[in-house]
Amino acid sequence: MNFSLRKLFVLSAMFLAFSQISDGQDAPAKTGSGTKSNESVSQDKLKVLIVDGQNNHGDWPIITAMMKNYLLESGRFSVDVQRTKYLYKGQSWLPEYAMDDQEYTMNKKAKTDPDFSPSFADYDVVVSNFGYNAAPWPEETQKAFTEYIKAGGGFVSVHAANNSFPAWREYNEMIGLGGWGGRNEKSGPMVYYNDEGELVRDDSKGRGGNHGPQHEFTIVVRDADHPITKGLPKSFLHAKDELYEQLRGPALNMKVLATAYASKKKKGSGRHEPMLMTIDFGEGRIFHNTLGHAFYSMECLGMKTVFLRGTEWAASGKVTIPVPENFPSADKISIEKWEKPAVNPVGAK
Repeated sequence: MNFSLRKLFVLSAMFLAFSQISDGQDAPAKTGSGTKSNESVSQDKLKVLIVDGQNNHGDWPIITAMMKNYLLESGRFSVDVQRTKYLYKGQSWLPEYAMDDQEYTMNKKAKTDPDFSPSFADYDVVVSNFGYNAAPWPEETQKAFTEYIKAGGGFVSVHAANNSFPAWREYNEMIGLGGWGGRNEKSGPMVYYNDEGELVRDDSKGRGGNHGPQHEFTIVVRDADHPITKGLPKSFLHAKDELYEQLRGPALNMKVLATAYASKKKKGSGRHEPMLMTIDFGEGRIFHNTLGHAFYSMECLGMKTVFLRGTEWAASGKVTIPVPENFPSADKISIEKWEKPAVNPVGAK
């Protein structure tokens, strides 16, 4: 959207809000799925940039489309997507979710795109849908992103984004914990809760990153006072997904918001592993969400809700997006099947 159109949109929204006040009416405040709070309606939209193009999870193109669609539907965000010109995996989904104005090549092995240089400073928050074996960003892009976060930018790491860039020191500090890519005890401790409810930093030797077969599992909120998790039930059942465990990293300035028990019956660690985290990096805010392995995992209303609320918090430090009435409970998942919009939800940048 260009400046003139954006200005016109803002002026129109202000006029509508003034008209409602003049009539002595308030806009309806619902908490059902897909609705917006009064506060979020009246605020300027937060600018989101989703970056993608290289991910070992083959359905990354549809997941980017879903995330963009979710963000736009909330009414709280404007969203752009920037994609590397050298792509890795995702062949079966790319025809449906290609960038309208971009040529790209598919590579059997991820390759650094020397022209990948997003204007991070133009956005309130960056959402990463990169993944395992993604090629490093150009050095100047890494520096620009690091400075952007240090200066107060927001960042959301989704699922396999914590597999990316194991050799990038600042990135490991931003995500707090990561897995795979050669991460081990030299990368930092494992962090988890024990059965007594104590947070443990485990420096023992071993690889970083593991998961058993996909299954439904219970998310337990550990910090009910944080804006992202405030108002969520103490525990809720999450749809079929990978339960990441044994993640390792610096874990500096990190808060664990929620965990899940990695049952040994599912080839897990037998520990309460972090699922949702926040990290402070300089003046920046990071929301680390380990959930979201596949498109069906993203259809879980719990995942959708924490993704939206976490993105809003990373962008602004506040959360106005409500918890929907049909949010999953401790013993029942809540699924909303995603339907592709008529217009390509990824589209141009």
